[in-house]
Parts: sequence; structure tokens; C-alpha cells
Amino acid sequence: MARILVLGGGGGVGRVAARAVATRDEITEIVVGDVRAEAAEATVRDVGPRGRALVVDASSDSSLEAAMRGVDVVLNCVGPFYRFGPPILGAAIRAGVHYVDVCDDLQPTEAMLAMDGIAREAGIAALIGMGNSPGLANLFVALCADGLLDEVLSVDIMHIHGGEPEEGAAVLKHRIHAMTADVPLFIEGEMIHVRQLEASGQRFVRDVAFHNVGTYPVYPYPHPETLTLPRFLPGLRRATNLGSIFPLSYFHLTQDMVRVGACSETPLEVCGQPVVPLDFSVAHILARRPALLAAAGVSGPAGCLRVDVAGRAGGEDAGYVFQLSSTSVGAGEGTGIPAAAGAVLMARGGIERRGVFPPEVAAAPLDLLVLALAMGRSLGVGGADSITIERRDAEGTHHAVPLPF
Repeated sequence: MARILVLGGGGGVGRVAARAVATRDEITEIVVGDVRAEAAEATVRDVGPRGRALVVDASSDSSLEAAMRGVDVVLNCVGPFYRFGPPILGAAIRAGVHYVDVCDDLQPTEAMLAMDGIAREAGIAALIGMGNSPGLANLFVALCADGLLDEVLSVDIMHIHGGEPEEGAAVLKHRIHAMTADVPLFIEGEMIHVRQLEASGQRFVRDVAFHNVGTYPVYPYPHPETLTLPRFLPGLRRATNLGSIFPLSYFHLTQDMVRVGACSETPLEVCGQPVVPLDFSVAHILARRPALLAAAGVSGPAGCLRVDVAGRAGGEDAGYVFQLSSTSVGAGEGTGIPAAAGAVLMARGGIERRGVFPPEVAAAPLDLLVLALAMGRSLGVGGADSITIERRDAEGTHHAVPLPF
């Protein structure tokens, strides 16, 4: 019997995570924390009688520590993580509460991994990046490292989503940051840095066939798997993360606004008024979004995570292709459900490791995958065709593999 605090529980990811946690009978209370009382209460109505709304200011240490009193696990869905990840983890360590988050940013990932020592001293388990990518992607790699392959040599993580009913300014700004930031890729045993829209990044762009979604070009993305997988998987020689958004007209409009320099945060004077180019570009792109989706025939959310793992098995080259897709839900479910699985497994005592760590070393990967898929089914997400596994033999032939869960 356990209590879980979902911070940011009134947002798109947190609301799904709270609902997913509520599918497990062993969780006696789901505390939905959000700075917006009405948003927290709306989630509690979805969660049911075990839910309780709580106003929490994530920028206040005292508010965070008060909210964490008496809970067993805090599930952090508050972004942006460069601002809120390390401070909230610090509050959890001081409060003596286990921690899970969905951080997909590079800098806070490094900052939180650096807190490993103080977390271990406090006896705290902190599972970071337990979403889709990172999250489920790491678990698929861990499955290979745990026995499907004798040796894991390369990992290519690719993802696409789009068509969500709404997309906020914060999401779009995060995407623009991915287009302007250095992207770490682990190539031939060395870390390199590229830019998505520059020649250094363009050489990694490729067309990828996504199960149930279609074939799309994917671009270098600054997600932390390329940092954590080489650190925790000795012998790995390659790790990349590539992504895209559909419809491509919407994604390319965003790229074009970046290319022409219209996403600067330095104010310009326009008709005597200071205007931040980034704010204008975000407003313009979002205003164009409905028409672009309609013109492309996009009527709802969909997405796919594809993970290609290569290595050696039985003395021969071998590999696996994992694909998890949906044609009815988007990023909220894809991130919130795995996060909820991590929090529930931690509340059960199923994660024995202490300190700060990514999903690939959190627990037996099958335990987390089975729980995440079960919770998804309880919410009506994920059918028989939503996940596929193929094995690639030494000749390069792909063979369908029955699901091990």
C-alpha cells in the first residue's frame, strides 16, 4: 500500500500519469500537485476517490517539501526540466522520498546524475528519464543487453509523433531549442556534437519506416540516451537519437523560422515596441498549425518509437528492431504511462538500486515493460498490433519475434 505524489498532475503528461497510477489497486492515494488548483482538481475527477488535489509551487522548496511529507514516491512531470529537474530531485532527497521523472533534456540529466552520491547516502532511488524517449527506448536496449544479444554494439533510437489536439508554446519552444542546440551523438566510440539544421547534423538525416505511421525523415535530437547508454553499457560503439514531427509541413515551418533567424530571444524594436522574435515565431507557427494539419489530412494524434539495436549473438552479427506505435494517442500517453509504471514499480519495492540512474539500469526491463503495457491497456491504449519485434540475422534478414510479455 503506497502513496504517490504526481507533480504537474494538471498538465498533459501528468494527467495521463495520474490516471495510469490509479489503475493499480495497491496505490492507496494519488496526490495531484499543481500550481493551478483547477487543473489539479480536474485531474482528480478523472482519477477518482483515491485522488487528492494539492496546490504546489514547484519553484518553492518549502512548498515542495510540504507536499512530499508522507508520500512514498514523487513522480515529477513539471517542465522545463532545465529549471525544475534538479531542484525537485533535491527536495525529494531532503524529504527522504523516492523519485521518478520524465526528463528528456541534456543539461538537467547531467546535473541530476551528479547528485547520485547524495541520493545514495540518503537511501533514495531516483529514476530519471522514464518516459518514451528516454524511457521505453532505454528498456528495449536493456532487453538486448540482458540476454537477447551477447554484446550490444550500436543503438539507433528514432521517434515521430504529431496530430495532438493542442500544442502549447512551451512544447514548441522546446522543439526550437532542439533545432538550435548542440546534439551529442556517440559515433565509433567517441562523443561528437552536431546541429540539427547544419551540415554536421544533416549527414545523419535519413528516411525511416515507422510501424502504423509511415515513412518520414528523422533529424538529430538532443535526448539524453546518447549520454547515458555509453556510460552504463560498456562496449557500446554507437548511440544516436533522431526524431521528427508530422505533418512535415508544420515541422518544416518551424525549421524555416529557425533558419531565417526569427527565433532569437533578443528583442527588436517594431513600430516603437520591443518584440522578442522567438515569441512572434511561436505565435505565428501555432496560428498556422490548424490549417497545416487540415491540409495534410491529419485528424488525430499518432506516433511511433523505433529502436534498432545491433551487436553479436552466438559469435555472429545480430540485431533487433523494436517498434511501439499508436494511431489514436500522442505524446501525453506515450510519456505519462511509462512514467507511471516506473513510479508504481518503485512504490512496490521493485527497484532496489539507490542513487540517480536512467531506465536501462533501473530494474529488470521486462518488469517495467510488462507493467507499462498493462497500465496502457487499462486506459484503452495499445492493442495487439501496437508493438512489434524483429530479429535481424547475420545475413541481414528480418524475422518476426513473438512478444516475450
